[in-house]
Amino acid sequence: MSTIYDLSDKVAIVTGARRGMGEADALALAKAGAKVVVADISIEDCEKVVEEIKKQKGEAIAVKCDVTKKADVEKMVQAAVEKWGKLDILVNNAGVAEFKPFLELTEEEWDKTIDVNLKGYFLCSQAAAKEMIKQKSGVIVNIASIAMGQVGVGFPSFIHYCASKGGIAAMTEAMALDLAPYNIRVNAIAPGVIDTPMVDSMKNDKATMDRLMARIPMKRMGKVEEIANPVVFLASDASSYMTGSIIVIDGGWLSG
Repeated sequence: MSTIYDLSDKVAIVTGARRGMGEADALALAKAGAKVVVADISIEDCEKVVEEIKKQKGEAIAVKCDVTKKADVEKMVQAAVEKWGKLDILVNNAGVAEFKPFLELTEEEWDKTIDVNLKGYFLCSQAAAKEMIKQKSGVIVNIASIAMGQVGVGFPSFIHYCASKGGIAAMTEAMALDLAPYNIRVNAIAPGVIDTPMVDSMKNDKATMDRLMARIPMKRMGKVEEIANPVVFLASDASSYMTGSIIVIDGGWLSG
């Protein structure tokens, strides 16, 4: 039965989709009916996600893409268009996160984080929007973080990551204004602590986990599916009057 969450006529790209939240997003979009480009730096890992989608009777292709390289990004978008004739949805999820004290942070580490987490979102969004404009419709979903400052929070030894995520929040609002005339909606999700490979090191540190749980009213980390389901919502007609919005999904952290 068709619903407002039905994506069966849509084509989606998910970056950083080889594992964690990106993989969950790709699987959820495919389950909702979308045809999905699974993109990441490891084609082998992307192929495994494609296999899972095909097991669910979905359609998907794997594309190797370094989101910091414009040529890679353009090839990724073109792969979607060549395969299915259009592009409807982009989920900007690719990211890196490494703790490093501010005074020890190197220029190279700063550049890497900003390039992947912020420049990558810009390059992917611009390339996708140019394709979406042709059909005068589209959706871009950016994965930010509660570590985005202002309405979010800051974290010590995480200045480069926080700066990138704050940039994503600002970029989402500004991009929504630029693309609204073309019927392209741009929204973001700001997750709290989600159980992904990116937080494995924290999970093995009891003191760190105790401090985190003390900040989270729900007393647990989020599941990747708890981010993927809102991604489907934002990609679907269920959110047709939303643009420039940032949805916080953090177990109540920012309410404390």
